[in-house]
Amino acid sequence: MKKLIVLLAFMLTLQVLPAAAARKLLIIPSLPNDTQIAIVVLQNPQTEQEIQQFLAPYKDIRLRKIFREALNGFSVQGPAKTIAQLAQNKQIMNISPVNQYTVQTEEGVKIIGAEKVRTIFDEKNQRLTGKGITVGVIDTGIDYTHPDLRRNYAGGHDLVDQDKDPMETRSQGKATLHGTHVAGIIAANGKIQGVAPEAKIIAYRALGPGGGGTTEQVIAAVEQAIKDKVDIINLSLGNDVNGPDLPISLALNNAVDKGIVAVAANGNSGPNVWTVGSPGTATKAISVGASTPTMEVPYLIIEGKQFRIQPMEGSAPWSFERAIDMVDGGIGTKEDLQKAKDKIVLIKRGQLTFSEKAKNAQEAGAAAVIIYNHMSGNFMGNLETQSDIPVASLSKQDGEFLKKKVTNRLSTRITTIEEKDRLADFSSRGPVTGTWEIKPDLVAPGVAINSTVPGGYLSLQGTSMAAPHVAGACALIKQAHPEWSPLEIKAALMNTAKPLGKNYRMYEQGAGRIQVDEAVKAGSLVIPSSLKFGKFPNSGQVHKATVKVENTSGNTVRYSFDIPFQTDGLKWRFPLPFTLGPKQTKDVTVELMVEPKELKGKIHDGSLQLNAGSNQIQIPYIYVLEEPNYPRVMGFDFAAGDKPGDYLYEVYLPGGAEEFGIALFNPEDFRFIGFLDTGRNVKKGLIRKEISPDQLPSKGIYLAKVFAKKAGQEDSIEKIIEIGK
Repeated sequence: MKKLIVLLAFMLTLQVLPAAAARKLLIIPSLPNDTQIAIVVLQNPQTEQEIQQFLAPYKDIRLRKIFREALNGFSVQGPAKTIAQLAQNKQIMNISPVNQYTVQTEEGVKIIGAEKVRTIFDEKNQRLTGKGITVGVIDTGIDYTHPDLRRNYAGGHDLVDQDKDPMETRSQGKATLHGTHVAGIIAANGKIQGVAPEAKIIAYRALGPGGGGTTEQVIAAVEQAIKDKVDIINLSLGNDVNGPDLPISLALNNAVDKGIVAVAANGNSGPNVWTVGSPGTATKAISVGASTPTMEVPYLIIEGKQFRIQPMEGSAPWSFERAIDMVDGGIGTKEDLQKAKDKIVLIKRGQLTFSEKAKNAQEAGAAAVIIYNHMSGNFMGNLETQSDIPVASLSKQDGEFLKKKVTNRLSTRITTIEEKDRLADFSSRGPVTGTWEIKPDLVAPGVAINSTVPGGYLSLQGTSMAAPHVAGACALIKQAHPEWSPLEIKAALMNTAKPLGKNYRMYEQGAGRIQVDEAVKAGSLVIPSSLKFGKFPNSGQVHKATVKVENTSGNTVRYSFDIPFQTDGLKWRFPLPFTLGPKQTKDVTVELMVEPKELKGKIHDGSLQLNAGSNQIQIPYIYVLEEPNYPRVMGFDFAAGDKPGDYLYEVYLPGGAEEFGIALFNPEDFRFIGFLDTGRNVKKGLIRKEISPDQLPSKGIYLAKVFAKKAGQEDSIEKIIEIGK
């Protein structure tokens, strides 16, 4: 039941989907009311006969698929109660309901250094263009007839319709374009060129009409990609569950173990921390956040104060040579815009699509539109069609400040400033709960990215657009170094990334923005490329991290660590300087002693510097104090159950809960109705529970407040639910 979303910051038929709003795009699979589908992960591999014998006692469960590559396990279909009984078997490591997944260059290619790489030659004296490398795109399919993709297309599989035709969905109202856009960023080779224009693309259509798909379909696609022996897989999809133990994350880890570079989008739920979702939480995958390319960003100047506004995709250029007045445009209805002529109109987000607001303002004669957020933070957006007037977004805080000012006549000026390598506001941040590691691993351009779509080209934004930049970069590195493992390719990218600066924490930007031209020339590699020291329950405890330092060059290199800036409560111990000859490796241990009482804050991060000859390698690190301030509850869903009258809920508790409950209120006057469920000392992970009719309140619409408390911190999420439709 859990939804996995396309990590794309827009919705063509409605409006831009920045940040958390993207989570609302979903397609629920049709199943009989009395059944559900679950993924079973086994402790040890079993033959098909052994699995059949294993399931024999469960007469009402049907075996659907057996997974041998992506997972040791299988999928089943049957009643929830029987699946719950099955979960008690000691041979099962993990059992999870099938989740719902929905879909999350040119300038970007230049920024990451891919153009420069094409002047470099591989060991066969061929230019680095991705030639000979195969990239699997697990997405909505691709339009393999597109003139810029026809030469790259090397076949595919449709895991939705169970055939070998992975064409994008074309049905009216459900048409998709996401996979074609992703494929073009990786390897377009025509009017526009992707990062690796001669790489081969195999398409795996795991997300169907409207961009919807399930865990089972995505894992089946990973399984097929492993069988096809692709070099790289790209998954520009995700959900809002920050947990490392979901089946799709485990499947990506296994794919890496089998020699495939796995690239996953990090999510569009920023700018808050702890927002990274699966499969971006997979430890061995390369998780990618979104940065901005070179952009001319307009600033409003009002009474000497500057306000940064974000142009929407499809907006006319922001260029005014004169001062111009601003007026309040309400929510952008025609009635709200009667005083808009020749003015900049300030409009609140909501109720109407961005395009409808812009159209109404244009018809009213407005000079420009600024849409401010109705929730905290900034956002970015796309217009369905090109606008003849400038349209931009603004944060809620700045918008409300300006709304107070425009009660009177307000004169403004516009100036533009060139910016590059900012972290996109919508890009999800880490850390990962449970493993307490840094995600994303790195960032790549994900704003205003032009690429292929069925029938032409379109500029889109989202971490969905950032991930394929990295997948293409991996193809270039793999061509240059065919002997490198997935972890070595990941290290090359992270060790040579460009940090975005001190404005961003390590668990927000990872190692920084990729520089593939530097990565292909990397003479030294550090694996792992970021360090996690876990949680600290005791004073004076020494925590160790071992890294492998690899000299990939043909020269002898001397290595030494710099001493980090002194922090109260921390003491570091590094290995003595050492020398490695060509192609030699050495395992070294870094030690960290912590005195929690002297530390400030519960999350500590930074980067260690390893001097590799004349080069410097930055190694991000993170450590947390016991039970940091991650959300105690996330990912709540409520739907009809497997039997008539029953309902079921699903919720994820990253660290478990000392107290847990679902309270119901009247949404009109917030009067407390009662508890849907409660519990104490609940284990961590995904909870799925069926509620019988005698446990439910009367038919109606309720506000459900889901809360969880642990280590003195209580968090809650709210959702409107309907009982007895």
